[in-house]
Amino acid sequence: MKTYSAKPSDVEKKWFIIDADGLVLGRMASIISMRLRGKHKPMYTANIDCGDNIIVINAEKIKLTGRKLTDKKFYWHTGHPGGIKERTMEKILGGDHPERVVQKAVERMVTRSPMGRQQMRKLHVYAGTEHPHQAQSPEVLDIASMNPKNKRSA
Repeated sequence: MKTYSAKPSDVEKKWFIIDADGLVLGRMASIISMRLRGKHKPMYTANIDCGDNIIVINAEKIKLTGRKLTDKKFYWHTGHPGGIKERTMEKILGGDHPERVVQKAVERMVTRSPMGRQQMRKLHVYAGTEHPHQAQSPEVLDIASMNPKNKRSA
């Protein structure tokens, strides 16, 4: 018996669309990162990009469990003395680019390598319901129905 190793020509990439309205951020991000890598496919090969293209809409309507909305803080430094800055998750989601919350959550779950950067280019996140990928005819991926814990109503 020989171990199967996929070639780039063997990989069939699909387009999926995910509606993030009411979904829990971490659970959604882990499913997205798995699908970007292609680990859900039986032909998965570690050194070949086997993953699919993912479109996420309604990124501004994601949910967080516990008190993460107010307590979770992100820090950065400006480079000047006393230049440490912080921003809560609530400010980021209420700001101009709420889609960055989903992008960063997935980015932190994908490998930090040239392969990971190639896979992150297949993630398209939009704050609202509109997206310019209608021509790819994406299939709907219903994450909420996979597990009851994936969706929060309140």
